[in-house]
Amino acid sequence: MSDEEMMEGGVQKKFCYVNRTAPYGTVYALESLEVVLIGAAFEQDVSVIFMDDGVFQLTKGQDTAGIGMKNFSPTYRALEMYDVEKLYVSKESLEARGLSEDDLLVDVEVKTAAEIRDLMEEQDVILTF
Repeated sequence: MSDEEMMEGGVQKKFCYVNRTAPYGTVYALESLEVVLIGAAFEQDVSVIFMDDGVFQLTKGQDTAGIGMKNFSPTYRALEMYDVEKLYVSKESLEARGLSEDDLLVDVEVKTAAEIRDLMEEQDVILTF
């Protein structure tokens, strides 16, 4: 397929968003969420990986009153409405932070570092936040 056909034909690309930062203290987590929703709106194949402190973005019971920021974590529940269903969490990152799948707001697939590496190799575009 030529470049022209790809642009005109609207070929779906695999976009992977890697979330590595804590949910608050920087703009990265919120901006990542916004970019994920935009990618989904354009009907791209979207995967989201949460690793390192990014796993905290999905934890239940976030209370942001003390830091004066809006708690945007409930928005992760809306991802399914945008057909964003490929949510992956690093097993090692969860364990290192004393978390389990039960501590998370949404259904995810827990993957090892090797499985995440394989998943990333399948992607056309990877954006890290």
